[in-house]
Amino acid sequence: MRRTAAKAPAAPPQTAAAGADFPRSAPAAAPAEVPADPAPRRQLVTEFPFELPRGYVDESGTLHRDGVMRLSTARDELVPLRDVRVQENPAYLSVVLLGRVITRLGTLTMVHDGIVENMFASDLAFLQDFYRQINAEGHTRAAVQCPHCSEPFEVELGGSRLGES
Repeated sequence: MRRTAAKAPAAPPQTAAAGADFPRSAPAAAPAEVPADPAPRRQLVTEFPFELPRGYVDESGTLHRDGVMRLSTARDELVPLRDVRVQENPAYLSVVLLGRVITRLGTLTMVHDGIVENMFASDLAFLQDFYRQINAEGHTRAAVQCPHCSEPFEVELGGSRLGES
């Protein structure tokens, strides 16, 4: 059995009845129009400013409250798991992880887990929540409606601990 490509139907015969001499083939289609100003691409934001509720007090007594946290990478979440302190005490994971992703805190030249472990508990809790917010990108929120007044609002569904998926 032989297979052959289907033939295109023959074009209807053109007549000179219209009184014009026109080409027998259809004119080439005009190129598709390209929008003059395509929609601008949304820039990926990887660093987020924050302000600590209380602030970190360094050894000279200087208070540091404003800082910047970057998005976490897979490596940021995996490397602390090899840390002996985390293996001995899993609660230490958030301290090591935050020490990796906080890129600036006040006028400190470097932020590391030693600084995070000396923060007030309320600031640590704030940073853990902030970490979840920026890395979840809204995937842990749901739009709901009040059953009494029908007012729409969002609720936070994520309740896992920092560093756990």
